[in-house]
Amino acid sequence: MQGTVDGFSYGVFTPIAAFVMACLGSALGLRCVTRSLRAAQSFKPGWLSLGAASIGCGIWTMHFIAMMGFQVRETPIGHDVPLTVASLAVAVLVVGAGVFIVGYLGSAPTVLITAGVITGLGVAAMHYLGMAGLSLEGQLHYDSTIVTISVVIAVVAATAALWAAVSVRGFFPSLLASLIMGVAVTAMHYTGMAAVSVHLAGGAPRTGASGDALPSIMFPMLLGPVVFLVLAGVIVMFDPLLILGDGEWNETPARKRETNRPELTEAPGASRTMPVPPTWTGGAGTANRDTGTPPPEPPRSARW
Repeated sequence: MQGTVDGFSYGVFTPIAAFVMACLGSALGLRCVTRSLRAAQSFKPGWLSLGAASIGCGIWTMHFIAMMGFQVRETPIGHDVPLTVASLAVAVLVVGAGVFIVGYLGSAPTVLITAGVITGLGVAAMHYLGMAGLSLEGQLHYDSTIVTISVVIAVVAATAALWAAVSVRGFFPSLLASLIMGVAVTAMHYTGMAAVSVHLAGGAPRTGASGDALPSIMFPMLLGPVVFLVLAGVIVMFDPLLILGDGEWNETPARKRETNRPELTEAPGASRTMPVPPTWTGGAGTANRDTGTPPPEPPRSARW
């Protein structure tokens, strides 16, 4: 028997909250990746790891907040905790692989496409691994066409996010990029959920059963990633280079050494002129003041 699936049992609350978490994770992750690429003094592995963990936690949190609104009216829903935690690990590790590829190999088109495909497949794997952790009195079935569309959305979103991380500068362009990524990731989730149908197990359906116990299970698991995102936000907000902007990031170490050379340091308003060589003064027996040649030797008879 076919189950009655409701993906919005809490109305618009869960989609909006899920979208906000996706944007938060994306914004923090993109700023961390940008920080590692723009500042020569950055501890690149640390910033890339923080960015990957922020994006992974944001996507995972978005997914399971949205899942709070998922309900099959004929059966209660639970979660397999090990699979749920494994889906979080997959999200962080695979996103980290894509971020590190871009961070160390650059922004060439082939690099971005490779990293985007890896990251997008990781996001999709996180989603469907989390779905595999659902426990209910029935079986989940998927429409393969819609699943393929959701994977394509994930790959495109991941590629666009990585491109933004290496190409977009400034706070507001990065904020716009994170909003676009949040829309894409949320769209990927609900596209994947549109592919789901539930075939109930044998026997009469349990009318009135619901997943009301699901929030009580999910809140403790969501607490850790949410706290991590808050701490990551504090680190990003109080980083001096991210507060002051991108001005210092655009100067290479060689250019900084060039501009700090003492002989090129000038007072405000002074004009740069070439140094004037000293001139010679005097009459006979002195050097020629125009050519700088030494004076001619006096006659030998004049020496005695």
